[in-house]
Amino acid sequence: MSQSAVAEVPVQPVQRRRFLKPDTQTAMLFLLPSFLGFMAFMALPIAASLALSFTNWQLISTPSFAGFQNYVRLFTVDPAFYTVLRNTLLFAVEYLTLNIIVSLTLAVWISSLRHGKAIFRVIFFLPTFTPTIAASVVWLLIFTPDGLADSLIRSLGLGLPNFLLSTTWAMQAIVLVTLWANVGYNVVMFNAALDLVPRHYIEAATIDGANAWQRFWRIRLPLISPTIFFATVMTAITSLQVFDEIYAMTRGGPGSATATLGFAIYQKGFANFQMGYASALAWVMFIMIMALTILQFRMQRKWVHYGD
Repeated sequence: MSQSAVAEVPVQPVQRRRFLKPDTQTAMLFLLPSFLGFMAFMALPIAASLALSFTNWQLISTPSFAGFQNYVRLFTVDPAFYTVLRNTLLFAVEYLTLNIIVSLTLAVWISSLRHGKAIFRVIFFLPTFTPTIAASVVWLLIFTPDGLADSLIRSLGLGLPNFLLSTTWAMQAIVLVTLWANVGYNVVMFNAALDLVPRHYIEAATIDGANAWQRFWRIRLPLISPTIFFATVMTAITSLQVFDEIYAMTRGGPGSATATLGFAIYQKGFANFQMGYASALAWVMFIMIMALTILQFRMQRKWVHYGD
């Protein structure tokens, strides 16, 4: 072949391989605002709080590195920490138990109705629309001395003290208000799950002679166990973070009877300006929530039944 023929062969341009497909690039473009918002308002503050937990910062002064001093102070020096921790755990256990039992009971009752299901779903869900602070202020007026609650107690001759002024009953008032405000979420979820249970399962069990309790315990409850598990995890997380009701109604009192980790973080950080110590408290709360969530996911294998 002559040199002229070789020269006439067209040279194919080298195509560069794209790092991302066009569809992926478009998706990332749409996700970018949310990602930037997450980094600015979630990831960076979380990282900053972790860094602050190893410092001594009075908010108006320059932070100074303190190592593990804040954590050592938590567990060895500050006696109030264990009181706050105990109150948080007691509230979480009581509120979580009551929330699941009450919401499941109401959901089963609504599911058994032939008419008016939607109305009762709306009624029980309505309190969740109310801002927590606003609802807590209304309940504060109810529980004040000589308020509606005291008048009702006297009329019934129960002889109980004012709830918010009693170290024994103040936490029970917080549990009651929190339950009233949030039970509607789980009522609606459980009711929706119960309505999705295949009807022929119930009919077959009825034909076999199963009574109402057996049909619920052996058929309906196992089939809605994934929903119960989800509600338990989410309710446990929110119960460990309780703050609004305590801030509006008791401010941690009387004494420290209703002081929880959430309120202690606010008090140390924004009342006493001990931001490093408050950050350490926040990370203790985070570790508690993570540990409890991991434990729940491990235990779900024993009682949660997922369909094929």
